[in-house]
Amino acid sequence: MSPASVSSQHEPLPTSVFLAIFSAVFLPMFLAAVDQTLLATATPAIVEDLGGLRQASWITIGYMLAMAASVPIYGWLGDNFGRAKILMIALVVFALGSVVSASAWTMDHMIAGRILQGLGGGGLMSLSQSLVGELVPIRQRARFQGYFAAMFTLASVGGPVIGGFVVHAYSWHWLFWANIPLVMLAVWRLNRLHKQSVKPVRQGRFDLLGVLLFPAIITALLYWLSVAGQDFAWLSATSLGFMGFICVGALVLLWWERRRESSFLPLDLLANKAIYMPLFTAALFAACLFAMIFFLPIYLQVGLHTNPAKTGLLLMPMTFGIVTGSTIAGRLLSRDVAPKWLPTFGMGLAFIGLLLIGLVPPNANLIGALGVLVGIGLGTVMPSVQLVVQSVSGKARLSQITAMVSLSRSMGAAIGTALFSLLLYGLLPLEGAQVGIAAIKQLPIEVVHHAFQWGFIAAALVALSCAIVGYLSPATPLKDHDTEPLPKAASPAD
Repeated sequence: MSPASVSSQHEPLPTSVFLAIFSAVFLPMFLAAVDQTLLATATPAIVEDLGGLRQASWITIGYMLAMAASVPIYGWLGDNFGRAKILMIALVVFALGSVVSASAWTMDHMIAGRILQGLGGGGLMSLSQSLVGELVPIRQRARFQGYFAAMFTLASVGGPVIGGFVVHAYSWHWLFWANIPLVMLAVWRLNRLHKQSVKPVRQGRFDLLGVLLFPAIITALLYWLSVAGQDFAWLSATSLGFMGFICVGALVLLWWERRRESSFLPLDLLANKAIYMPLFTAALFAACLFAMIFFLPIYLQVGLHTNPAKTGLLLMPMTFGIVTGSTIAGRLLSRDVAPKWLPTFGMGLAFIGLLLIGLVPPNANLIGALGVLVGIGLGTVMPSVQLVVQSVSGKARLSQITAMVSLSRSMGAAIGTALFSLLLYGLLPLEGAQVGIAAIKQLPIEVVHHAFQWGFIAAALVALSCAIVGYLSPATPLKDHDTEPLPKAASPAD
């Protein structure tokens, strides 16, 4: 089939071209997103088999830390050596981590596998989206970003449901073995796309110190936020040691990166208000999203006594809202709507929804219905943020700046979840480190309602802050930096 070219930014992609690109990048993004929450309901079964209850939180923390720390490295590698090629390498690393996790016989073995998975997962999300930016004109890209934002949220919200079903029907081992055929399919599709990918432009010598120092700082920061106040006091010597390392390391990294002609971090781009404001928006958005994903189910089951099946049903309105918001955002962006207004109005709507959840009488069905407002608002953010930063950065540095979006989202999720936990458990009269679900169930129901309601009001204030940041962001027009033709459409044989 001859190369498909597009004469107009508004002319829709041929279906065959759309499917060729979508099928190549959808699976890596899905694998990265679903594995962030997939083991939420499977962890008890894993602990029962492997032991190590005290280490169980590291099944998720280890994956998230490794994923966040490796994202910018993949961004630099993708811009310098080819995004499709580096994405295939990330998939192989992710598959190796899945094999190690599936065959684990101790909790330490499991955590090692999850960290290796995270090191691969760091490249799946950002490189997939930057590859779309490489191959598709920016206004037609809005269609992809809307679908991908919906897919990311569906995978994140649906992860616990999938994990619970697999554990109940089969075994937790299959949560990891199932990744292998999916990775093989993704590599095969990417290999077809790789032949049509843009040749990378080498940007200078490899920044070894930056590549080593940055992940160390991010890992220390996220670990400190995850366990401070639980494993050690916030003002303990251990905590102060972490804070000192993070601050000194950040200053050294900034000094080093400013001295280099080809820096590991895109400091010139990050200094641009048209980029750092959308990145801040993405972080605040993620704080709200993951607060809902992790704590709304707990509130429904512990505070409102819904069973797991009904809890899943009550999360469906929020999921439907996010898919709707993402789809609407993608269509509006393709029709010249200024990107800054989508998170402004969307997170304003999420603010109203979260505020109502915190104020209305405790009623499971009502709170589930209000999730639609929150979901529609959350769904508007990522398509607009992704397109704005890619438009401003230019095609040569797509992977680097897309990695910064993924990192902002991971940082926002970690910081938001940590602060939400700190507030929530601070309002619950629990003794010492006794912060488990069983301990919360022993408290008076009015106390539990009060704590969670204030937590959702705090999340509403974060959503309002996100809307304000969106409003203060520059009205950046979307533009392409070249008029390269689209890749060939895949033939049926491909």
